[in-house]
Amino acid sequence: MRRGRPEWERAYASRLIVTDVFVVLASVTCAQMIWYGADGGDLQLGGRNEAAVAYTAVSVILASIWLLMLRVSETRDRRVIGSGSLEYKRVTDATFALFGLFAIIAYLGKIELGRGYFLTALPFGLFFLLLSRWLWRQWLHGKRVHGQFTTSVLLVGSDAKVEHVARSIRTERSAGLTVVAVLLPNGKAGMSVAGVPVLGDFTDILPALDDSGAMTIVLTDSDDLPHEAVRTLSWDLEARGINLIVVPALTDVAGPRIHARPVSGLPLIHVEFPTFAGRKHLAKRAFDILFSASALVALSPVLVVIGIAVVVSSPGPALFRQERVGLNGKHFQMLKFRSMVTNAEAQLPSLLDQSDGNGLLFKLKSDPRVTRVGRFLRRHSLDELPQLLNVFAGSMSLVGPRPPLASEAALYDVATRRRLLVKPGITGLWQVSGRSNLSWEDSVRLDLFYVENWSFTGDLILLYRTVKTVIRPNGAY
Repeated sequence: MRRGRPEWERAYASRLIVTDVFVVLASVTCAQMIWYGADGGDLQLGGRNEAAVAYTAVSVILASIWLLMLRVSETRDRRVIGSGSLEYKRVTDATFALFGLFAIIAYLGKIELGRGYFLTALPFGLFFLLLSRWLWRQWLHGKRVHGQFTTSVLLVGSDAKVEHVARSIRTERSAGLTVVAVLLPNGKAGMSVAGVPVLGDFTDILPALDDSGAMTIVLTDSDDLPHEAVRTLSWDLEARGINLIVVPALTDVAGPRIHARPVSGLPLIHVEFPTFAGRKHLAKRAFDILFSASALVALSPVLVVIGIAVVVSSPGPALFRQERVGLNGKHFQMLKFRSMVTNAEAQLPSLLDQSDGNGLLFKLKSDPRVTRVGRFLRRHSLDELPQLLNVFAGSMSLVGPRPPLASEAALYDVATRRRLLVKPGITGLWQVSGRSNLSWEDSVRLDLFYVENWSFTGDLILLYRTVKTVIRPNGAY
């Protein structure tokens, strides 16, 4: 029996439809009011005033086609809503395609379309469409954190791969996936993996779907499933309305580096190598200079106040300099506001056995060396602000891996040393994903993911997430 779409998906799509209709109608109405008033001017057709059409009619046509384009482009498809950037990309592409179509029609038909009208409706409409989608997504993520509006998943694969995928899905709750059951090559009922019950082996896929009520099957690896079996399974799932997801063997690779190349029916995946030089990194450096310079000027009163507070709270200088390891293993002096007493380094050996850190990192939640002002600065990451000078000088970037101490870098293995292929940053994936609450392995994985998959858009998103983390700290001490 074919299963229907979950009720929450239909309800969420309905909310998006209502919001899209409101935004589109508001955008074209405001554009018309601004340029032609409530009555609407006349649009001249044919280039010789042969005929005229009220702009109200143009607005109705524009809004109708805009909403149609959003639907045809599948901007509310269940596979893109709620996570990832594809939803935003489809909304943007649909909007630009619409206005490109109108531009072509105007040129070929010699229609004197008002440029101001369209240049008002386009940016305003697109901005508020994206904003409304983002706001709905934040609402959806809040629901998913509490276990609502999720899709049930049946994992099929080997023990190790299933456990890894199950833990990854559990960590990323905003993705809206909930693992309800597992099938292993030699699985038996009564077993469990990562706290998820095992319902049997690979011969029990369809019965397990009925027993678990799962709406999605995730093949974590298909070594024990011949391609004929996977193809037949996909047909069975299509008839039942069940989604099929295949996990590639290569992990921690972002979408822009992955390209599908079908060859004789084989869905080959082409993976681009990461680049560590070129135009993208020149643009990153230019952005670092402009942003750090602007921030230093804008925050200069705050920097002065913090410096005075540090000096008044405890004897010693306002700034703390520490040697760190940067790009390609080059050492540099990293700046911070001093948050500890001046003899903090001398007291370190006596505190090593009390570390709350992860792996190579020494952290102490109740560090006696931290001053009262320093504790506040650390909690809100204000002690990092002088590193804007490091960014401006070029030894650091705004976004990047955490800059390690020389003693830490000396213990890096081959994989971990790849963190040094880009400049260290004031903020990064590690800093906005839990900081000291993360395990050493997770910290390294996040930093390596950034190194391998850096993008300018990703940097802007991390800077935005940093602001949220500073306001509501998590894992900073």
